[in-house]
Amino acid sequence: MSRALIVIDVQNDFCEGGSVPVTGGADVAGAIADFVDRQIGYDFVVATRDYHIDPGDHFSERPDFVHSWPRHCVAGSEGSEFHPNFAPVVASGAVDEVFHKGHHAAAYSGFHGVNEPGSPLADWLREHDVRQVDVVGIATDHCVRATALDAVREGFEVQVLLDLTAAVAAKTTDAAVQELRKAGVKLTGSPVLPND
Repeated sequence: MSRALIVIDVQNDFCEGGSVPVTGGADVAGAIADFVDRQIGYDFVVATRDYHIDPGDHFSERPDFVHSWPRHCVAGSEGSEFHPNFAPVVASGAVDEVFHKGHHAAAYSGFHGVNEPGSPLADWLREHDVRQVDVVGIATDHCVRATALDAVREGFEVQVLLDLTAAVAAKTTDAAVQELRKAGVKLTGSPVLPND
């Protein structure tokens, strides 16, 4: 039985200076990079990227910041690239696979992502005999939440390392934490919260 770390959407557009910045995103990117560099408890490390080609009403001129958002992580753009605090870890080969999500629709969960050959995340994990996953990244109350819930639905043992996540808002993060607990996700630490 193998264990994997899933790093969610540590991308330029989701960190300070990006089109949909999350407070603490850059610091979390660096903390995740340090964690990956020193970790010995995982058989695999995978990462997801929002990678939008034409996601329809996921982009909006008047976003509600729940279901619709400003343009972000457009395929091939600088905003879609991994943040510089995390990118060297990917370049070093410490990340075993990258999964792109959201090409033509909103895709919060990493389990909507596929790798370059087209394998979905759940299939890849099963092919590598992964049974346990830890989830980190951006944002606690959106894509981290959705990924962890889908991991439970897919039958994995799931833990979210909240100290290695950054959140959009305290209220939605509180709701997400309650939902994750109810679903049986193990939670450790506290998320990086905005000052709102």
